Order: sequence, then structure tokens, then C-alpha cells
Amino acid sequence: MDKTGRAEETLIYRIAGLSKVYGEGRSAVHALRGVSLDIPQGEIVVLLGPSGSGKSTLLNIIGGLDRATQGRVHFHDQNLSEMTDVQLTRYRREHIGFVFQFYNLMPSLTARENVELVTEIANDPMDPDEALAMVGLEERVDHFPSQLSGGEQQRVAIARAVAKQPAVLFCDEPTGALDSTTGRAVLQVLKDVNEQLGATVLVVTHAASQAAMADRVIHFADGDVREVVLNREKLTPDQIEW
Repeated sequence: MDKTGRAEETLIYRIAGLSKVYGEGRSAVHALRGVSLDIPQGEIVVLLGPSGSGKSTLLNIIGGLDRATQGRVHFHDQNLSEMTDVQLTRYRREHIGFVFQFYNLMPSLTARENVELVTEIANDPMDPDEALAMVGLEERVDHFPSQLSGGEQQRVAIARAVAKQPAVLFCDEPTGALDSTTGRAVLQVLKDVNEQLGATVLVVTHAASQAAMADRVIHFADGDVREVVLNREKLTPDQIEW
């Protein structure tokens, strides 16, 4: 317990003084400007801000896809900033799932086979059919991406990400290419993943309405955190305005 009597949070990420600069001199672009942030384990966290505000850059760095120019990122007790490329690859493989706006499915593989791409290299994976059932696609496992709607393809991508049972699920504009009905269905899947698997879910979006389903909303602008808001009363995905 802390001094207020509340249970202390277990942090999954501790971020200190994180900066990212692309280029040099007058043409240098400062994507992150000394970001310091704590992210608790087991929450749904929305990183909210306009394009170019730094939220995707932060996601890529703490996801092990990019390196900071300065600063530190700790995942539990591991300092990602000091890891080699091989160690970062292992970190991504063992702990992280990625979901992007565009689904990145292999068009020549069925839904099941796309999920199997991950389960074949994971340490303790789910059965591909179980992962697809979790996202409501148990009857579409043998369909190719061209035979699936956009929302179904995104759910295959989520199944692929969660099949290795990651500690963290990173979602970069996961509903950006979807209509309101399909987008709410995808948000419901992310909520289910958080509740059923206990994964920390980080969602990057510029859609302010989606922040209402999060435990924590981190507002970005000009490469830095402007505000962190805790939602005391969350909306369910079907209540979100589009």
C-alpha cells in the first residue's frame, strides 16, 4: 500500500528522459523530447495525439523496433536501452505482440497458417485455432485474407499477435482503416485480450473517442507528454462514439 492506502502499481515500463532525433543540424527532426513516463502492468493504455506528435515513435522504441537517441527504457528490471540487437530480438519474440493499421498478413496463407507463423517460434504459444476462436474466427480458420473482410483480417492479425501470449500488445492505429461497427468489434477483442490474458495493451490513436475505454490516457503533443488522465469510469467499446 502507498501512503494513501491504495495498492501500489506494478510497473511494466519505466521511461526516463527519452529523446529521439532524426537527422542532424538544421534539418534535424526531434520526434521525442525528453519523455519520462511510468506504465503500469495489466492496463489498457491509449497514447493519444495528432500525427507527428511522437506517440508512434515512443511505441517503436519501447517495443524494441527502434532505438532512442538519449534516455532509458526499463521493461521490468531489464534496461532495453543497453540491449544488443540480438537481445532486442529475443525481447520482442518472448514478450511483445504487434498489431498495425494495415494487417500485414501473408496473402498466400490461410488465417490459421498466418497465426502459425508466430506460434512456430514462440516459447509457450496458444494453439492457432484457440487464438482465432478468441477473436471470433473459429469458422474462418481455413480462409485466405482475400476471402475475409477488413475487420476479419485485423482480427487475424490480433490472433497472430496474441498467440504467443505476450506480456504487452502494441497496437498502432488498429482501427484506422475500419468503419465504426467493425472498429468497435476490434476494440472489444483488445479488451478481451487484456481481461482474459492479462496482457498490457497499448493503443496509439488520434481518435479521441477511443480513449474512453482505456484505464489510462497519455496525451502527446510536439514530442512530449502533455497530460496523463486516469479513467475512473470506462466505457465499453459498443458505447464509444465514432
